[in-house]
Amino acid sequence: MDGARDNYWSSKLREIEGRRPADNRRYARWVDQTLRPWNSKTGYRDREFTNSSGIHLKEVYTSEDLPEGHEDKYLGMPGEYPFTRGIYPNMYRGKLWTMRMFSGFGTPEDTNQRLKYLISEGETGLSIAFDMPTLYGIDCDNKRADGEIGKCGVNVTTLKDMEVIFSGIDLGSVSTSMTINAPAAILTAMYIAVAKKQGVPMEKLAGTVQADILKEYIAQKEWIYPPEAHLRLIRDMMVFSTRNMPKWNFISISGYHIREAGASAVQELAFTLADGFYYVDMGIKAGLNVDDFAPRLSFFFNSSINFFEEIAKLRAARRIWATVMKERFGAKKERSLWLKFHTQTSGYTLTWQQPLNNIVRTTIEAMAAVLGGTQSLHTNSYDEAWALPSEEAVKVALRTQQIIAEESGIADVVDPLGGSYYVEWLTDRMEEEAYRYFEKIEEMGGILEAVKKGYIQREIANTSYRRQMRLERGEEIMVGVNKYVEKDEKPLKILRISKKAQRVQIERLRAVKQSRDQQAVSRALEELRRAMEDEDENVMPYIINAVEKYATIEEISNVGREVFGTWREPVII
Repeated sequence: MDGARDNYWSSKLREIEGRRPADNRRYARWVDQTLRPWNSKTGYRDREFTNSSGIHLKEVYTSEDLPEGHEDKYLGMPGEYPFTRGIYPNMYRGKLWTMRMFSGFGTPEDTNQRLKYLISEGETGLSIAFDMPTLYGIDCDNKRADGEIGKCGVNVTTLKDMEVIFSGIDLGSVSTSMTINAPAAILTAMYIAVAKKQGVPMEKLAGTVQADILKEYIAQKEWIYPPEAHLRLIRDMMVFSTRNMPKWNFISISGYHIREAGASAVQELAFTLADGFYYVDMGIKAGLNVDDFAPRLSFFFNSSINFFEEIAKLRAARRIWATVMKERFGAKKERSLWLKFHTQTSGYTLTWQQPLNNIVRTTIEAMAAVLGGTQSLHTNSYDEAWALPSEEAVKVALRTQQIIAEESGIADVVDPLGGSYYVEWLTDRMEEEAYRYFEKIEEMGGILEAVKKGYIQREIANTSYRRQMRLERGEEIMVGVNKYVEKDEKPLKILRISKKAQRVQIERLRAVKQSRDQQAVSRALEELRRAMEDEDENVMPYIINAVEKYATIEEISNVGREVFGTWREPVII
């Protein structure tokens, strides 16, 4: 980055700090004349209220808490820059958010059945979760995969598995989100290959592959290679998709897992967008015009239990992204300024104690996501603190979205909380605190260096520790956990993955290996090796060729392991 861009974050932070009103006479008068006498009369002992981001909250907010010209300069109207109120002028009046339930468990046949069930119940977009062996690029017959097949998602070892998952589902008429990161290029190649067998050209494929490797090093810890190697593969996916797959979101920049690791809302906001800015820089350095690829960047946020904080976070995210894309990266197209995002309700707020309480938590979190302007939504099932969701639980979760959409009236008006003194003030504060992190990250040499030094991981770990201490001291309440506890809870009927899944997958893999052309597989892997060794070569065509020859996910991943090596993160505690 040049010097001018290096100074962008500092100058922007000073600008935002300068917006803050110097004083609030209305509030000061109210405190002196009304609040304090009332507290004295009633014996109320005031205490400090803060949200998950440590932001101090007053009792009440007024127009004097907002900067001069707030409505015109920083709020705007829906569908207009800086998109605080939403990226589309009519939002859900024009089209409801996509209801995309997280699916994937056991064998490909199990997942195919669940996908068809959800489609029949009104799901409007597919979402696939994969098991741990798949996430790490390990075949189902590897000893390291023993006992893990199908447990936290569906197992995919070869193209044959993907063919089964999407059997009877027209990939030309649905959009699919795949939660896969380290082997994202391989699963994308498999999806392309399945579509090709169905007669659907890749330029018609719609959907998203997560692929966000930076958040893996930050939070989820599922990588295969060193950071630079994975980022090179993302670059190749970015270039290939921009040129060949105009409807495909080649990366979903994910704050969800950052939040699940223990981050606060503002940390999720800042670290997610910092990752996004890195990927924009990477695309530009790869020779792409920012307006050619930026519209296909998408985001994935968490919606947690602090209702207004989550709404403010999502509104701030849109404004920050639009502002930075315009000012720092020189984006010209309106769609390049749009922050499009999927939201999932929080997993770490789910409790195994009194699991039906989770329905209420999920409802609150889903409402926050909708009021925050999400483009698609996954609602967690009430039994997910125990296991993968049962069919009954996943239907309740889907119905939760449908009730919000069809009965609550929330979708009738665009940004119905816009103009709320509190929501607007909190949106401004979330934005300001995010820029503080951007400035700090820039001082460390950028997000990649901050991750490699363990700074981001330490920030999250410290926040998580402080929250746990608050829970243990009773300063923060979780109903059914540290308050309103029930001693004797009834057991919950949960979905259990049979060991049969492992046997089925291993048998299918053996059949594939017996029927495939081994010489063609060997040639494809050798060609891929040469492509990986050439920094300027795009590996995507070679990965597609390998999966079409029925090379396994581990065989393909091992080529990269041999070329790039592995990586171990720094000690952070």
